[in-house]
Amino acid sequence: MTKPYTGSAGPAPPRVHFAKVTWLRYLLLMQVSQEPSPRKSTFAGEARRAQIVQAAITAIAELGYNQASFARIAERAGLSSTRLISYHFAGKEELILQVVTQLHGDIGRHMHERVSAQSTARAALRTYIEALVGYIATHRAQMRALMEIFLNFRGEGGTRSYDAATDLGVLAPIEEILRWGQGAGEFREFDTRVMAQAVQRAIDGLPFLLEADPDRDVQADAAELATLFGLATRAGGT
Repeated sequence: MTKPYTGSAGPAPPRVHFAKVTWLRYLLLMQVSQEPSPRKSTFAGEARRAQIVQAAITAIAELGYNQASFARIAERAGLSSTRLISYHFAGKEELILQVVTQLHGDIGRHMHERVSAQSTARAALRTYIEALVGYIATHRAQMRALMEIFLNFRGEGGTRSYDAATDLGVLAPIEEILRWGQGAGEFREFDTRVMAQAVQRAIDGLPFLLEADPDRDVQADAAELATLFGLATRAGGT
């Protein structure tokens, strides 16, 4: 049984690292073999890089990871030549890493703003579920692109983008919330790793479900998941 969260002055809200959310965290740990392009950063250069990254997201979402060549990305960015991409990125791996870094940062900020405002573990857990599901629902192209990268990316030597060790890092934010709730008496006794896995896996499957059923009522899904895990974790057994 994983021990509940306790502090020296009694239960207190932990500092949850909300940047480490969902299977998207795996992608930040890609072993990119290419060195960053050694170009000096300028305002115009950063704007061009952002334009290319957005075009890459669009191309991957529309065409799939393997079909999103520099030529296709250049078309969507309105660039006259793929050399303009190569000027800013050493190769496709560096560009893909930047795509993931940008979207992962967006998700981390989205989660932090919402979950860190909660004063109880029960509210934090519900907000975690609703906020992440809400992001998935309103950023479908971005999620489709990330899903394509997750399924198809291979680094130098064929290495995949995640392993068992990184999986534990994905679960850390939820485990912290669960230990907080146990320490505060809001949640019953349970193995926090098992519960964290159940919560995260339920959310991880939603982008795939939306591909098959794009007209789903995602808000209803979020409410149902929040209620399900609220009942599963609450203290008192009623």
